[in-house]
Amino acid sequence: MAGRGQAGRSLPWLGGFFVLAGVMHFVRPVPYVGIVPPWLPSAAPLVAVSGVAEIMGGAGVLVPATRRAAGVGLILLLVAVFPANIYMLTLAIAEAKPGWWQALLWLRLPFQPLMIWWVWRVAIQPAHPGIHQA
Repeated sequence: MAGRGQAGRSLPWLGGFFVLAGVMHFVRPVPYVGIVPPWLPSAAPLVAVSGVAEIMGGAGVLVPATRRAAGVGLILLLVAVFPANIYMLTLAIAEAKPGWWQALLWLRLPFQPLMIWWVWRVAIQPAHPGIHQA
């Protein structure tokens, strides 16, 4: 983490966020299974795989030797699960969920690119532009 400035200081938060999110896939799987779009097969195994990926990615960004690879994996995962966020919103609209819940789900959509930026900034981007990390 040395020399990474503000990005380095957020590294434990990034890793912890993804580890906790991944663990929640196993502690409370039902909500995750419920937002897997119906065109994807085997919702429960997909939730388990994404949970393991989040745990591994979160732990991986904390280890300098695996940080970049884990960061790339987390970004790919964030892109892959984005359809679930959209599906969750469409379900809320179709089921006439409360307006505040729908508003939160709308606000969640731009959060995904911010998460991608955070992972890139902390785990992938070189500490000093123009200097490539090993």
